[in-house]
Amino acid sequence: MSNRLFDTDLASDLEFLTARARAVGSARANARLEPLDLKVRSYAVLALACSDVNPSQRELADFLSLDASQIVALVDGLEKRGLVLRESDPRDRRSNVIKPTNAGRELAEQAATQARLAEEESLKTLTATEREQLRDFLSRIAFDA
Repeated sequence: MSNRLFDTDLASDLEFLTARARAVGSARANARLEPLDLKVRSYAVLALACSDVNPSQRELADFLSLDASQIVALVDGLEKRGLVLRESDPRDRRSNVIKPTNAGRELAEQAATQARLAEEESLKTLTATEREQLRDFLSRIAFDA
């Protein structure tokens, strides 16, 4: 990569830096998840389904900042692979909750390991304290709404 652009104003813009960090991190995670036939978004849906919170499709869309149609497509793909099931939401019968199958739980464990390895690679230049600070800062930004 050319170093000529590192001294531009854009290279220190926080929105650009967070978007670039996300793109780099997602690319690393996608590469690690590829042998499991997952990508970051499908892994996120599967991981949340395995969280025992029984998220609804609407909750998934809100939490992941995705359009409802994107969630439907992601859940469809996981469901076709036998990794998740849709069940009627006991809180609202017009809605579905997403629950994992045993195969889904097994794959989610493998995927979580790969996601942690990708995170480790992305954050290798940060100390443990810096990583926790970054996690805290990003959580405050992401969930302050």
